[in-house]
Amino acid sequence: MSPQPHRWLLYLSAFTAGMTTMAVEFAASRLLGNIYGTSNIVWGCIIAMVLAYLTLGYFIGGRWADRSPHIPTFYQLLAWAAMTSALIPFIARPALWGAAQAIARLDVAGIALWVPLTMVVFIVPVVLLGCVSPFVVRLAIDDPAHSGMVVGRVYAVSTVGSLAGTFGAVLLTIPAVGTFRTFLIFAGALMGLALAGLFLASRRRAAFSLWMPVALVILAVLGRGGTLKPPPDGLVLLYETETPYNLVQVVETRHGDRLMLLNEGIGVHSVYNPDRPVAYTGGVWDYFLCGPYFNQPPYTPDRIERIAIIGLAGGTVAQQYTGVYGPIPIDGIEIDPGLIEAGREYFGMTMPNLNVIVEDGRAGLYQLGGGYTMIGIDAYRVPYIPWHLTTVEFFREVQSHLAEDGVVTLNVGRTPINRDLVEAVTATLLQVFPSVHIVDPPNTFNSFVIATNQPTSAENLLANIHALPADAHPLLRASLELAYTNLQPTLSSGVVLTDDHAPVEGIVNALVLEYILAGQAGQIQMLGQ
Repeated sequence: MSPQPHRWLLYLSAFTAGMTTMAVEFAASRLLGNIYGTSNIVWGCIIAMVLAYLTLGYFIGGRWADRSPHIPTFYQLLAWAAMTSALIPFIARPALWGAAQAIARLDVAGIALWVPLTMVVFIVPVVLLGCVSPFVVRLAIDDPAHSGMVVGRVYAVSTVGSLAGTFGAVLLTIPAVGTFRTFLIFAGALMGLALAGLFLASRRRAAFSLWMPVALVILAVLGRGGTLKPPPDGLVLLYETETPYNLVQVVETRHGDRLMLLNEGIGVHSVYNPDRPVAYTGGVWDYFLCGPYFNQPPYTPDRIERIAIIGLAGGTVAQQYTGVYGPIPIDGIEIDPGLIEAGREYFGMTMPNLNVIVEDGRAGLYQLGGGYTMIGIDAYRVPYIPWHLTTVEFFREVQSHLAEDGVVTLNVGRTPINRDLVEAVTATLLQVFPSVHIVDPPNTFNSFVIATNQPTSAENLLANIHALPADAHPLLRASLELAYTNLQPTLSSGVVLTDDHAPVEGIVNALVLEYILAGQAGQIQMLGQ
């Protein structure tokens, strides 16, 4: 059968296969990110996996097309590529749940087992998608004198399809209907095209393939509901959603504390108890209260005028500042609107004095005015350190929004044997601010870093504790006393982070790897606390 009547459908197949390939890659990143996180290492592994399978597909597809250069064969290949793409989230679920449980227990052997099993799930659909372009080329060429033009046209329309799949999945389907249905939508589009081609080429073969769309409909029904990832042992899942940036889970402990977990769920990003909305948490959030009290004594609570928080999440810091100081103006910047929604629904983040700005931390900073008593940066969570919020240029911008005696406070990850990230951030801050102080909250793998707009000393904090009025909020007094007790020497490294050179990923990867190699994999989850 001559391919000439089907030429337009062949090019459309190349477009749709390219679109589906990129949709599968981005949907895979969400599917795997829920379990393994969304660090650069994870993203690199996903991209490498897809490229490796596509390479295999190009090779197999070229040989297959030469051995069976028939249009019905091609559309059957396309149908199976669609069918196996739709099956990905269902086949992957047991492996992903097994990996989630292994990660929760920090079972290295279990992780080593489930990771390769997860990767195998993608091999058949991605290889089949890789077969499409060389097969289209083989079928579309009827005159060797124009083979270059045909090849160029095929790869051009395939690349345009990849662009459509990228933006369609990222901007439309994943935020609107989630990861599972994204697989089904793009697989369904490819399936419809395959059946149309089969119908034109061989109605008999098309009839035998009608079970496939029926199976897709059944899968769509079966895919409704259910959790995407099991909550950690002993915790009750209250809420789960996919946002443009994260898998968000709100879980509750047996004591009634609500915790916000993102992606792989190792780090706790907000905490709230409806019965104790302003209370000591024992986490790093409490220490944001202490920053201004490194200023010259007597520094009293009535001098706290307005603050800003970069990395608002569920609003724990804003909740505490409001409870301690009353309805002072608070500007909170958070890039993920889904965290804002969860914060308002489950974390009491409904304070009228809180102005929420949904924006990237650095871009949102440009929208702020000046005169802030404190700007808190709670956007660092190992291994997710946004490098552009660690540089000299960024901290100069922060300083420009502070009051004359304002402070910037940061929560920075470390391990007991590696403080490289803390020391690099400290060295960078010292390029902008005259004084930097460091507190190590107990029972965490974090250091709390305070940089002041005026020259200050640690003894100022002690003097200001003694100067607190008798009616000062108990949380404030407890936080200041703990901060003073856990003060550390201010040490900086020779690494100064700039917009031109900020090797944050390398520092963090070395920090994590060194701790694992030291035989401390069992405590690595502390990096998120």
